[in-house]
Amino acid sequence: MNLGAGDRGKIRLDYTQAMSFTNPPNPKAYNARVYELVQTIPSGRVATYGQIAKLVPLVEGVDLGAYLRLAPRWVGSAMAACPDEVPWQRVINGQGKISARPGMGVLVQRNLLEDEGVVFDEKERIDLTLFGWAPDPAWLKAHGYAQWEQSGGATGQAKLF
Repeated sequence: MNLGAGDRGKIRLDYTQAMSFTNPPNPKAYNARVYELVQTIPSGRVATYGQIAKLVPLVEGVDLGAYLRLAPRWVGSAMAACPDEVPWQRVINGQGKISARPGMGVLVQRNLLEDEGVVFDEKERIDLTLFGWAPDPAWLKAHGYAQWEQSGGATGQAKLF
């Protein structure tokens, strides 16, 4: 947009619109929480980007609706840059599939998961009811992770599969 000197005073900013975040406000701190959580996923189990996102506490300055929309992508970004000690292969998409990535990443991830005993069906999916990870609610609480309302109104871990 090119503005002349006389147009500058005519611009109105709408501060009522929700902010859009391409990254969490503090990516380093957010990623550290993601990595801590992912390191608790045992061998032979998987979690989804959305599941991890729902367990990481709400980021200050981001409303809940925006957080739930954006956070799975933030988790994906964190996993793309994770340190070697984080079992990145155990985080998959909500369809139970490995998300596409450049190079041989999909094949490497599949091989690592199969080596852990995870089975893929004929449509390249993992059955989350068989291989999905259910985090320990006591561990989550002790480490400051989110506790979500279950459908019966009782507070507990998020039911994500």
